[in-house]
Amino acid sequence: MALDFTDRVAIVTGAGGGLGRQHALALAARGARVLVNDLGNAQAVADEIVAAGGQALAHGASVTDPAAVQAMVAQAVQAWGRVDILVNNAGILRDKSFGKLPLEDFRLVVDVHLMGAVHCTQAVWPHMVNQRYGRIVMTTSSSGLFGNFGQSNYGAAKMALVGLMQTLSLEGAKHDIRVNCLAPTAATRMTEGLLPAEVLALLKPEAVVPALLVLASAEAPNRAIGCAGAGTFALAHITLTQGVHLGVGPDVPERLAEAWSQVADRHGDSVPASGAAQGSNEVGQALAARR
Repeated sequence: MALDFTDRVAIVTGAGGGLGRQHALALAARGARVLVNDLGNAQAVADEIVAAGGQALAHGASVTDPAAVQAMVAQAVQAWGRVDILVNNAGILRDKSFGKLPLEDFRLVVDVHLMGAVHCTQAVWPHMVNQRYGRIVMTTSSSGLFGNFGQSNYGAAKMALVGLMQTLSLEGAKHDIRVNCLAPTAATRMTEGLLPAEVLALLKPEAVVPALLVLASAEAPNRAIGCAGAGTFALAHITLTQGVHLGVGPDVPERLAEAWSQVADRHGDSVPASGAAQGSNEVGQALAARR
């Protein structure tokens, strides 16, 4: 099944280079009209798309500026009448161990990654609701999903995007707005000098693009956390173990400590359909214990 984006309109943030550029080029090559967003190199990528026979616009909005983001979305709608796809890709790094990390660097990273995605998503949301179609991809990271030394700010912002995706995927479902996350592993401007040359050669941004195309397609899943790098693709899940009902009482802390391995047992764990599943599991076990 060919992934065709003919007549779709896509906005890709942080698309002046690296992953964002590859996402924009790939969407355009498959027929999408692409608004390329970047603080520095948007026009060059838009020109590249046009030179290859595609349709593209450039916009230099900072995703941290809600008014500029609204103007960016308005530009796409004025030119092409709709917005079908949003790829929240813009990001920065301010790596430092937590004990040495200036608070302003923590705030800045959260502002760009999390609030930038919020600003862009909120700007396109009413258009997607009205047209009853939308595909939104949040760029998360293994640093958020699993942690990474020196990236408490980046990891916190990236995991927050997963939480944003979880709720938006539920709220958007009735409008056929599907919201997913992509955790890429790729050599970009942000990873220069951090990895050996032989590893960087494997981690071309192009190797991540197939996952983006699937997550942004008409037949996209909803509420997936896709992982991609070096041509390998996987899914990450936030799961819930079956747990153990211990009730209440003065000895429960000690009993819980003794039962911790059972609480942590992954056998039979589940991927909850929503946050309500945790409470349902807890109350269900409590009621069952009374019978």
